[in-house]
Amino acid sequence: MSVPSLAASSPPWSLYARLVAVPAIWGGTFIAGRVIALALPPAFGSVLRYLVACVALLLAARWLEGGLPRLDRRQMLVTFGLGATGIFAYNLFFLGALAQLPASRTSLIIALNPVVTICGAAWLLHERLSLKRWLGVALALAGVWVVITRGDLTAALGQSIGLGEMLMFGGVCAWAAYTLIGRVALKGLTALAATTYASLWGTALLMIVAVFELPRVEAAAFSPQVIVSALYLGLLGTALAFVWYSQGVQRLGPARTVVFNNLVPVFGACFGVLLLGEPLLTSMLVGGAVAVTGVMLASRP
Repeated sequence: MSVPSLAASSPPWSLYARLVAVPAIWGGTFIAGRVIALALPPAFGSVLRYLVACVALLLAARWLEGGLPRLDRRQMLVTFGLGATGIFAYNLFFLGALAQLPASRTSLIIALNPVVTICGAAWLLHERLSLKRWLGVALALAGVWVVITRGDLTAALGQSIGLGEMLMFGGVCAWAAYTLIGRVALKGLTALAATTYASLWGTALLMIVAVFELPRVEAAAFSPQVIVSALYLGLLGTALAFVWYSQGVQRLGPARTVVFNNLVPVFGACFGVLLLGEPLLTSMLVGGAVAVTGVMLASRP
């Protein structure tokens, strides 16, 4: 008697519930990241986050799966790729952008994430895009443009896009690469093992950069708010959310899983306004709505 595969069985409601919780948790990372970005250099702040995350992931791997499996050469390369993109590069861009921009505004730029992932899948994996999906890509770009220009669509490119916007777009590209690589990395590895190895690789790379930032770190920067933010980013924003996200990629594939990221800018903008008292501009509402609509069109299978 054969056992039906995970891909063949319909995903349980609990998987979808976790994938809805993930963007809510990641929306909160913009608040915690903003606190850390204003107090610490980006690489050092990222190391603080991932030291917490790595301890939690290693304990979870030991408790739930009896430890980490030994990697073959291919798995070593792909987990290094995950760590270099989704951990190392994304966090340098992420905290660098949050040091320049409000959390609510930064979170709306992340709406480009599914669009860039879908375009990357079309280019690298030769997935065909229908006219409706191309329309969705165009709408998402238009919505983010409204957010970046604060509603002044005639603004010059150089005046609208500053260092913060460029850094966040770099983070979008890094996360798209992480999602696409995850499609390969999860073959033969559990979501927890792949996430743990990626975090270990990424933390090692971040430590190399953090060494050069040590002269800029002051003891007074480690306030209770910074410590709580690092714990939130490490335990919830990384250890828990990354595993749940990887489980979604494993069960549903990257194109369907990334649809849930549509909710990240919604949660991030709301948390920024409610918790940090950041201004809620009309351009953010309009641009965010247009971007999310476009992403929903582009993400439909």
